[in-house]
Amino acid sequence: MLEVNLKTNTKTETTSKSRVKLKKIVSYAAFVGPALLFFIVIQIIPFIMGVYYSFTSWNGVSSVVEWVGFDNYKRIFTSDERFFNSFMFTTKFMFTAVAISNLIGFTLALILNAALKTKNILRTVFFLPNVIGGLLLGFIWQFIFVRGFAAVGDLTNIAFFQQAWLGDADTAFWGLVIVFAWQISGYMMIIYIAALQGVDYSLIEAAKIDGANAFTTLTKVIIPLILPAFTICFFLTISMAFKIFDLNLSLTGGGPFNSTQSVAINIYQEAFTNNNYGLGTAKSILFFLIVAIVTTIQVMYTKKKEVEA
Repeated sequence: MLEVNLKTNTKTETTSKSRVKLKKIVSYAAFVGPALLFFIVIQIIPFIMGVYYSFTSWNGVSSVVEWVGFDNYKRIFTSDERFFNSFMFTTKFMFTAVAISNLIGFTLALILNAALKTKNILRTVFFLPNVIGGLLLGFIWQFIFVRGFAAVGDLTNIAFFQQAWLGDADTAFWGLVIVFAWQISGYMMIIYIAALQGVDYSLIEAAKIDGANAFTTLTKVIIPLILPAFTICFFLTISMAFKIFDLNLSLTGGGPFNSTQSVAINIYQEAFTNNNYGLGTAKSILFFLIVAIVTTIQVMYTKKKEVEA
């Protein structure tokens, strides 16, 4: 009789544990399932289809999809000079924009982390450009460069405002950098401010007592303590600068003479203007791999610096 009761209790405990486990699985599925489903449908499946189409000569319209193997990738590396030029422009833009955006964002963070009465208002003002969409922002600054600067130049005769900012390759490049930095710096500022507010002030006081000046305190105490913020900001700015599209499209359209054409615009024109969907998809897959490799190296390098600090 005792053995029967023990077996019954064991079965009951096993059944109750199974029910609890099933309830957890159901609850997890209820919360994670919809998001996972949408992620698979919107991200994973299109990506897999894109990889497939990159090995075809599909024009994006016809029902006939011809398999061409690695011909698209061979064409990119051997005879697509425009893609190479756009990649070189994008790389140059990325390095310049990342450096300037983070420098401005970090400087603003240092200033607005101080005890200023208007710091909350100023934080909002500097963050607002990030809320404006890239297309709208591009058209606004296009008007400023073409109409606004010209009007100021006529009134003041200052050469800086009299230049054809969007009509020359060099000035158009810097115009893109200015607008990108103006839009992104406020976002980086918020991340840096959050990191600065987490710094233990007693460490700064100890450095001052030891005779460290402001620059030494910044470089030897504050920056090493907020390196995780630099990791995040560099990752975000690198990926955003590499993938610049809407701002580039509305501000310069890739001109003059394709001198400011980003990789994203080149891919868009190849796929949807030239109807070379297979070649355009191959470029996008290649571009994805390059961005993934660059950002991974950057994160690994800055994470290593965090540990050393």
